[in-house]
Amino acid sequence: MGTRERIVDAAEQVVREFGIVGATTKRIASAAGCSEALLYKHFPGKESLLLAVLLERLPALGPALTRLRLVIGSGDVADHLTVFTLAALEFYTRAAGIAAGVLADPSLTEGFRAMLARSGSGPHVPIQALAEVIAGEQARDRIDPKLDPGAAASMLMGACFHRANLSCYVDLPDDDAVWAAAIVGTLLRR
Repeated sequence: MGTRERIVDAAEQVVREFGIVGATTKRIASAAGCSEALLYKHFPGKESLLLAVLLERLPALGPALTRLRLVIGSGDVADHLTVFTLAALEFYTRAAGIAAGVLADPSLTEGFRAMLARSGSGPHVPIQALAEVIAGEQARDRIDPKLDPGAAASMLMGACFHRANLSCYVDLPDDDAVWAAAIVGTLLRR
């Protein structure tokens, strides 16, 4: 494992153990077995290191969206969307701690926003991609053509985000798979 990977692994571990506020670059460097100067050689700031944790260590939405794109027009739409919904829920659940910590620190939030703007990424990207998938299924008459793809994608992703946040505070009554199937079923109801 290279130095950069060691630093990202250490950052993930330190964030889980101490939260964002306690995840200082000094603590991360110590956990990675390197100096802070070496950490800054690989990452220009804490924001970029946290983004690396989000993008490289958490279950990614990109592969789930790719799988969804590959099955447009085939199989059971509800089943495919339910599998995607579970992947999105897992992502948001695992990302909740980092996201909450970033939002709690105005300087981190601003740095994160600027970095996302420069890279053309952010939480809106998977929503747009999901809207394209929904539109693709509509074009094949597999989803109600009156459904607004952007609104439907926002509702589905918003429901996943909401459930992930709720699970931080309470034990939820429904099994995730049952919940995901119900959300998708409601969205696709004609």
